[in-house]
Amino acid sequence: MTPRPRSRRRALSTVVLAGWLFADLLLVLALVTMADRPDPLAARPRKSAGASPTPSASPSPSPTGPQGVSRTYREFRVRGTDRDGLLRQIRSGTAKWKGRTAALVLTFGGGRGGTQYAGRVNELLPKARPEMFGARMATDDFHDLSETPNTALVRVYYYTQPGE
Repeated sequence: MTPRPRSRRRALSTVVLAGWLFADLLLVLALVTMADRPDPLAARPRKSAGASPTPSASPSPSPTGPQGVSRTYREFRVRGTDRDGLLRQIRSGTAKWKGRTAALVLTFGGGRGGTQYAGRVNELLPKARPEMFGARMATDDFHDLSETPNTALVRVYYYTQPGE
């Protein structure tokens, strides 16, 4: 009996599975590293019940220190190849979170050329919203073979705000 040759489809699915496993592991390690420190804005000292407030002439300073990264992501989709159309879609997709600052962006482009498409979308983020997608932001490009070409799912992890 001769051994049955491995099918190309099975080899491809093994490579895709290995790629997703690596991407998931990288994401977990990145989030654990960023979430390792407590949020300094949330760690405010509480006033005791018996102490009377002391009047002050100036407002208390805002907390300083490293920001934390929110563990929940926000996502939106873009599609097409027109640069101006993609910029409009990014602006409208992120309008709900205006005023926030992105810490990490994971972009999943559709089809075989999805990684290149995701990279193109990530390059347009600072052009669409420079105040949201600044120099401190980290991006990563992925592909999603189950999606159609020239589409992308953009997942944004923002820095925390006071009270989060």
